[in-house]
Amino acid sequence: MTTEELTKVKSDLAQVARLALSEKTDDVRLFVARLVRQYRNSEPSLAEQLDNYLRTIAPSGSSAFMRRENPSTKTEGGAHVPVDDESRLSLLKIFNDGPDYPAPLLATSVADPLAQLIKERKQIKKLAALGLHPTKSSVFVGAPGVGKTITARWIAAQLGVPLFVLDLTTVMSSLLGKSGANIRAALDYAKRTPSVLFLDEIDAIAKRRSDESDIGELKRLVTVILQEVDEWPSTGLLLAATNHPELIDPALWRRFDLIVEFKSPDAQTVEIAIRRFLGPDLHKFEKWIEILSYAFQNQSFSDIEREIQRFRRTLALGGGSPQKLIEDLARQKAAALGRAELIEFAVLLDSQTSLSQRAIHEITGVSRDTIRKHRKAETAPAKRASRTRTTA
Repeated sequence: MTTEELTKVKSDLAQVARLALSEKTDDVRLFVARLVRQYRNSEPSLAEQLDNYLRTIAPSGSSAFMRRENPSTKTEGGAHVPVDDESRLSLLKIFNDGPDYPAPLLATSVADPLAQLIKERKQIKKLAALGLHPTKSSVFVGAPGVGKTITARWIAAQLGVPLFVLDLTTVMSSLLGKSGANIRAALDYAKRTPSVLFLDEIDAIAKRRSDESDIGELKRLVTVILQEVDEWPSTGLLLAATNHPELIDPALWRRFDLIVEFKSPDAQTVEIAIRRFLGPDLHKFEKWIEILSYAFQNQSFSDIEREIQRFRRTLALGGGSPQKLIEDLARQKAAALGRAELIEFAVLLDSQTSLSQRAIHEITGVSRDTIRKHRKAETAPAKRASRTRTTA
């Protein structure tokens, strides 16, 4: 096993432990289902063992109980949410967020088409009078943590309807043919109910039909999804998301009205995210915002939020000062930078912090002479501009 593979296994183990200790039964089952798909080719015996656990070990605890069918599991229209015949668990997770649900942090390339989508959905009657239909389906493409699920919840909240999330761990039944029936039941229910339906990780059930690693049952699911997207009514909105667009059957891409690519946040959006996540502790880090923005570049919103929350918890418990946290973060960041980036980071630390050049050298490995040289190069144009304004 390579170092990279070992690191991945350790990460998976830590994730399962975290979810289990947090008693997030549904999330544990979903994560194990991902592992089954992940190890199906490389570790078939392990994948089979994990799959058997999913099939034979019934969910327990309050979370599973609350998701079992009961008289209160209804929408406002009074209809029961569809359930799996074997486990009696709901096929859909339901989110009823109010209009105050916070707007996600989105790049302009994402915000603009979604604003148009929402505008169309709110003016369906006007479009219908002109013989036009609103956007009825969209697929979100992007790495984990860039805000795809939060955006789906926000869109539903803006439209004043519930968000239904297809629960793949329940849908994927061990009985031949049952998975397709579960998906149809869930989608038929969503079509009858004013809502937004969100198919997360659609690559798990809509793979290329040329993929020889999957059984015929999964290939038949692609046909089901293709038919459903084609026939989706304009009265509802169908959203999907994927981290692996290369796995999706090409025929499915042509069915979606809108494809939105979620990229890693740019520098401006990163700074906005940092300020939002710091909340009431913003004033403690205000003078280091530029350092934080540089350190968190190319990271997802979830990664940034996790680190910022760690900062806030540390301060709340008296575990360190803001400057000590910034220094530790700088050391961690410096270890992953190339030479040119290290010099840029060192100069930024010299201009934006009270750290001595000796301390910056210890953090980045950049010599004090190099720092001084680049600082002079930066300040020279500013001095010339100042002299020009004075002369004028």
